[in-house]
Amino acid sequence: KSSLSPPFCCPHCRKRVSFEEYISCCSPLLKPMVSVGLHALVSRNHKGCDLMEQPTAWENQTNNHWVRKRTMGRKTSKKHAGVNTDHTVESVSGGNADDNNRSHKDKKTTHVPQTSFLRKQIDPETAKYFAEIANAIEGTEIDPEERSVICGNALEETRGKEAELATDYIISHTLQTLLEGCSLDHLCSFLQSCAKNFSHIAADRSGSHVVETALKSLSFQLQDNENHSLIEHALKKICKAIVVNPVDIMCNCHGSHVLRSLLCLFKGVPLEEFHSTKSSVGLAERLNLKAPHAKDNVSLQSVQIFPSLLKKFISEMLNAASEDISKLQMNQYSSLVLQTVLKLLAGNEQELLHLIRVLLGSSAGSANAGNLLEGITIRNILRLVEETAYSHLMEAILEFAPETLYNELLTKVFRKSLFRMSSHHCANFVVQALASHAKSQDHMDLIWEELGTKFRDLFEMGKSGVVVSVLAATQRLHSNEHECCQAIAAAVCTGDEFPKCIVPRILFLENFFCSRDKSNWSWPHGTKIHVVGSLILQSIFRLPSELIQVYVTSITSLEEHHVLEASKDPSGSRVIESFLNSNISGKQKRKLVAKLRGHFGELSVHPFGSFTVEKCFTTSNLNLRETIVSEMLPLQSELSKSKQGPYLLRKLDIDGFARQPDQWKLRQASQQSALKEFYATFGPKETKSFEKEESFLADTISKSKPGKLKDIRKEIETTLASAKTSNTPFLAHQVSKKVKRSKDEKKRHRKDGESESKRKKIKV
Repeated sequence: KSSLSPPFCCPHCRKRVSFEEYISCCSPLLKPMVSVGLHALVSRNHKGCDLMEQPTAWENQTNNHWVRKRTMGRKTSKKHAGVNTDHTVESVSGGNADDNNRSHKDKKTTHVPQTSFLRKQIDPETAKYFAEIANAIEGTEIDPEERSVICGNALEETRGKEAELATDYIISHTLQTLLEGCSLDHLCSFLQSCAKNFSHIAADRSGSHVVETALKSLSFQLQDNENHSLIEHALKKICKAIVVNPVDIMCNCHGSHVLRSLLCLFKGVPLEEFHSTKSSVGLAERLNLKAPHAKDNVSLQSVQIFPSLLKKFISEMLNAASEDISKLQMNQYSSLVLQTVLKLLAGNEQELLHLIRVLLGSSAGSANAGNLLEGITIRNILRLVEETAYSHLMEAILEFAPETLYNELLTKVFRKSLFRMSSHHCANFVVQALASHAKSQDHMDLIWEELGTKFRDLFEMGKSGVVVSVLAATQRLHSNEHECCQAIAAAVCTGDEFPKCIVPRILFLENFFCSRDKSNWSWPHGTKIHVVGSLILQSIFRLPSELIQVYVTSITSLEEHHVLEASKDPSGSRVIESFLNSNISGKQKRKLVAKLRGHFGELSVHPFGSFTVEKCFTTSNLNLRETIVSEMLPLQSELSKSKQGPYLLRKLDIDGFARQPDQWKLRQASQQSALKEFYATFGPKETKSFEKEESFLADTISKSKPGKLKDIRKEIETTLASAKTSNTPFLAHQVSKKVKRSKDEKKRHRKDGESESKRKKIKV
């Protein structure tokens, strides 16, 4: 007994080793030990001997302690979408901007006990057989047909032992290889055989990978419509096994992922693309840089593979888990499953309404017309949104809820609680979702009524993500845009320094509000520019120029070295670029560009400053363009070695300037002259002329509004139509007839011409 107490003394090699090393080293010696009464001791401590899934007492204690410490909030990683104070982007359910990680203050994580599962020991002959199979098919080139036969025969040997083999760490890897290379018949047969113990296999660390490999292989077979009936039969058998007790698999970290993959398979959606949402996508949607992906669900709806099976499975799964909805609301892994279900049901309003009412805790018969949330305890919802898992789930609910339900949630549940929720480290994400998915100006007015005067408080609490979401919502719905810009400016700058200090303080938002003496705050050299502050300014500079004059005054008042430092910062350079891309007058833009005079060469070889140089060149007049190119000329060799340098060399035609400066000037002038004439013909009538602005095309284009594009198209169409009907030549009409021909076409036409000339000679 003393020899088996940790650290263990190995009787074979006489060394003090860990228990795992003891088992692996001394497994041949265990059989005689079992015969003298040590079977109970070994099976109780080593899961590999009797293959018990139930962990030991010390494992439970360690795991519970680890679960409490490892909260499931949004980690500071690039996988998620949203904005954090530590300049990270984060999200789980589509993502929302915030400056606090909700995981730091997570109170608890609901733990759902898993039922124990007794596995049989794998006999040595079976282990040896699969080791030989692995050696035969892994790392060797085999004919595809022969490989399929080998994989199919090997899978037949798993019948009756699927659970034991799939949950074995080593053999599970071999099974994955077999499932990737076998035929559809063997694949479906294996899944049907696994149905009896599917929940236990899916909840296992190794077994979950086996199941997901099988589902992925099935997804490849969906391209052939003849396979659908066979696949559907196998999936139905799995669904019947899951709905017996769906709570365990939903609340398991491995089972949750398997279940989401299964749901995606019903929809016909690629598993990897659906599971992993890039941070840039969610952030771009929320800040109006990209159309919301809810609209992209039209493509998801058009690819429905098993629509009836999906709806039936979701319905039966919810019915079976109806008594455990409170657990599903609070558990991090089941929350992810429910978010996936919401996304897959996007566009099916009736199914969404039923599902959301269940998730909110409403009874089935409480949804009367115009009163969808009757029977729901509002206090309970307000309490639950302060929990990490439920706040993620509520974000998804708000994203995909129909307008009627969204309206009731805003007006009956969250109204008059928005500021209190905004100050909470979890609930503030729900407020951001409310703003990001507001459906009308009336909704935006309600949100603005509660939060419009609280921007400074939100900045001080580190909840600048709420401000970003509100700002983006005002732009999207064209409601309270000017008031929002004024509120942000007033929150960061008042008194005599207004408006000069607005942009610097927003750029260093966190640094400013964390300083003790705000009245004497100055530009912190060497400090990274705040991501959220950069996003706020980028959003503001997309607004009409008449609404943001104080911001224009502030950014054009920056010191030269401050502009240079911002141009070298990854977040600051985007602010400079957004200002140069805005619809502000060219005179104001060139005022900022002139502050970089003498530093264009330095910036052109900088990884972030090179983008700023390109925008400066596009914005500048001929004199400034000549200055930019002349400063870059001595650095041609360095530019050719940098990432962005070759592009700048081509676009700015630096080599042409070095050879013939005068010709370069003429080319630049002629290009801009042609563009000015074109824009004078087809541009808006109210646009100012280039002569008055003394600038290039960028000034005129920047003043055109998106609403005028339809008028421009109409003018182009009418001009083209008149040119076609009239006998007068029209340049655009003539150019449109010229089609670039490929080399093959040119050769063919050349041969045709030669043959035609030969025919003429023969006739003569």
